[in-house]
Amino acid sequence: MSNTAAPLKRAPIVASLILAAFVALLAQTLLNVALPTIERDLNISHNTVQWLITGYMLVNGILIPISAYLIERFTTRRLFIIAVSLFTIGTILGAIAHNFELLLIGRIVQAAGAGILMPLMSIVFLTIFPVEERGKAMGMMGLAMIFAPAVGPTLSGWIVEHHSWRVLFYILLPLALFSLIYGAYAMKNVTRNAKTNLDYLAVVLSTLGFGGLLYGFSDAGTDGWDNSRVYGSLIVGVVSLILFVWRQLAVAKPILEMRVFKYDMYSLTTVINVIITMAMFSGMVLLPIYLQNIRGFTPVESGLLLLPGAILMGIMSPITGIIFDKVGARWLSVVGLLITVFTTFEFSKLTDDTSYSFLLLMYSLRMFGMSMLMMPIQTAGMNQLPRTLNAHGSAMSQTLRNVAGALGTAFLVTIMTNRAADETKRMIIANGVNPEDKTAMAPIIQEATIYGINHSFIVATWMSIAALVLAFFIRKVKPHEEAAPQVQQAKSHG
Repeated sequence: MSNTAAPLKRAPIVASLILAAFVALLAQTLLNVALPTIERDLNISHNTVQWLITGYMLVNGILIPISAYLIERFTTRRLFIIAVSLFTIGTILGAIAHNFELLLIGRIVQAAGAGILMPLMSIVFLTIFPVEERGKAMGMMGLAMIFAPAVGPTLSGWIVEHHSWRVLFYILLPLALFSLIYGAYAMKNVTRNAKTNLDYLAVVLSTLGFGGLLYGFSDAGTDGWDNSRVYGSLIVGVVSLILFVWRQLAVAKPILEMRVFKYDMYSLTTVINVIITMAMFSGMVLLPIYLQNIRGFTPVESGLLLLPGAILMGIMSPITGIIFDKVGARWLSVVGLLITVFTTFEFSKLTDDTSYSFLLLMYSLRMFGMSMLMMPIQTAGMNQLPRTLNAHGSAMSQTLRNVAGALGTAFLVTIMTNRAADETKRMIIANGVNPEDKTAMAPIIQEATIYGINHSFIVATWMSIAALVLAFFIRKVKPHEEAAPQVQQAKSHG
């Protein structure tokens, strides 16, 4: 790979990856607002329809650890084409689905493509950009990672109000096809390949581990923590993950390299990012519940409230990348987390007449704060890793972020529902209301739900404070020499 030609070829490679990632991430959130409509249309239960989201996250969480192996095994171009082709096939299946089973299969195939694509994008960016330009590069990548999930709810809210939910897939299809055709032409082979064998036992253990945890946490929101299926899958998940970690440390070629945690800055930034991801999802999930279920706003109105924050985050992402290259991650993340702590705390004071403009301002400000966090913090940690560990470092942080998003959502929604249920009981006793009297119960349920949402935001505020304290310990690091992994490996059993 000649360095003189690299700058000329970077732009089309970056464009094809950002376009593909935008489409994949748009698909992830596009169905959220449409779930009640799909539920009615296909005549299925709320618990069943939830699998369109959970199933997507499960497959994503399972495939990401295998991505490091795939990136070593296949050329960049071939893997990109495989990933986008899978996503396109899944989109077609979703568009023509006449029953829930086919729709779920379509979502799973979509997720398989996205699960390969996202880590591939990180590795290619880390490979083609030198360390001093990585902030700017990661900022461009953040554009797709932040903008797409935020535009999703607004777009799907409008479509579901005016058209069939299948239109959501028909919108993705031309974008996916264009991304495939353009990428097939523009993508170049930039990663190093090696003949490696896949550790099938580790794949099974990681599937059971991440799958068990994600299923347990997502089901707890519906069936409660005392359900046998919930704690059964959580036990399977925890035991499998312990065995998976042991296996990864014992074998010479692990699929998810645990030794990346020997690099202190990488470990610190990964922990901070996990906490931030959990806190960020609280706003994305709890606010639409408050807006639609409590305040009676339409899907479009609640989607529009999230839109300015998304646009602001999209605009800020490349800017924070450039600032990162100049000043590093510490002060960017401290300022971003101060804003996040303040705005998350403000959301813990919601009432039944909080103004739309206040919500809009606070959410936009919260997203502005968040735009200074994700990519700079991740890049600061990745910069410490030698190039040979880039694929493993990226796979690890993406896996943990995905799992944190799912667990954080389930955890905060469960806190909300449990607190709301307790408050409902307390208010029924305090006011001497007959639980059968629907007219008297309506305001009590509304008040209790707001109480539950506020309590959930208090928990998210404390999470943000924890991340803020840790952010003061971030420092600028230089990558270790290429020889480092071999040296580390020799000491690994110490």
